[in-house]
Amino acid sequence: MTDKPRSGGCPFHPGTGPVAGRRGLMLGLAGGGALLLPAQAKAQPAPAPLMQSPPGRDAGAAGTALPFYGPHQPGILNPPPAAGLVAAFDVLATTPEELQRLFRLLTGRIAFLMAGGTPPAADPRFPPNDSGILGPVILPDGLTVTLSVGASIFDERFGLQALRPRQLVAMPRFPNDAPDRDWMHGDLLLQICANTPAATLHALRDIIKHMPSLLRLRWKLEGFLPAGLGDASAETPRNLLGFKDGTANLDPADATLMDALVWAGPAQGEPAWAQGGSYQVVRIIRNFVERWDRTPLREQERIFGRRREDGAPLGRSAEHEAFDYADDPDGQRIALDAHIRLANPRTAESANSRILRRPFNYSRGITRAGQLDMGLLFICFQADLRAGFVAVQERLNGEPLEEYIKPTGGGYFFVLPGAAGPDAYLGQGLFPA
Repeated sequence: MTDKPRSGGCPFHPGTGPVAGRRGLMLGLAGGGALLLPAQAKAQPAPAPLMQSPPGRDAGAAGTALPFYGPHQPGILNPPPAAGLVAAFDVLATTPEELQRLFRLLTGRIAFLMAGGTPPAADPRFPPNDSGILGPVILPDGLTVTLSVGASIFDERFGLQALRPRQLVAMPRFPNDAPDRDWMHGDLLLQICANTPAATLHALRDIIKHMPSLLRLRWKLEGFLPAGLGDASAETPRNLLGFKDGTANLDPADATLMDALVWAGPAQGEPAWAQGGSYQVVRIIRNFVERWDRTPLREQERIFGRRREDGAPLGRSAEHEAFDYADDPDGQRIALDAHIRLANPRTAESANSRILRRPFNYSRGITRAGQLDMGLLFICFQADLRAGFVAVQERLNGEPLEEYIKPTGGGYFFVLPGAAGPDAYLGQGLFPA
């Protein structure tokens, strides 16, 4: 006797009965495609390898360790990787001795995390020594952690008033700003960058775990860039308004230029301990992307002064083609109030206001009004804060782009000089022997 298949098919393999089969055939024909027989179907990769190698995780890059020790901190001159975050902290230390201990602990944790290794085993009856999110072995993954200090660290708590970098103050409010106090300033700032978000979050959690009595997280924001920017052939990254961002940036490989415009030194009149550091500006700049996406392309390009497709200045044919605004005195090609023209007028007077930009894009959900909360996590470095960022920002005040952006947070910070070797620590110059 021949068993007849039931119309519903097997309960453990739905869709095997004749009704389901006819439905599948009709859906396949309605979609305009041929129905593939098992022998014709494209083989699908097994799920296990995909789970073991998550997207964006490159085994070779995961083993890359960047040097920590040296005259300058890492995370400034090396190409920005795909993932970054900034985290501002309030210092809970109450004495100079506790602050010194904090800097020593931070230096040790950063050096270990950047080098990678195996955390020491712990008694399982107690909390583990590591979060475990990277597995039993911590791969460096191109990690850099950059430590900077805010103006508030030089208040009366630690007796450091006389050592404050001469231009380090709380970031003021500029005309287009809408500052949110919950996303402003901080005693310390950590800039953490790596090839993957897992590595940056692992480093942040490690530092918070090891210093609970000395640090309290004030605010943090994660950012991202296209992968592969470390490749010399990579395209200039684009911001979330769709335009290339950083075409005219300073060349980090030019040591003479870095000494002149990025690293604080005797020429800026900074305290001796601060030489080799740098002023860091962080700005959380929300983009009104819904409004921007409804703006005609020609108007977008006029606002920036570049073609969106390839980043070429208007009236030129290539992104890096040389041009001189003196050839366009009336703004016939690039408007007088275009973003690139205001930011860098390319005059002898503005040469010293060039800054080293190292921004990331960010996306942090939606607003209460149901709009996308995304934009630019702007980060830049300079030897002279007033001649650098402040001069650029004052030229940009009132630009047409302000209709589409709103700075809401951030702060001014000073990157500490690097730790010279294993016996040194970050911030050592603040504590004379």
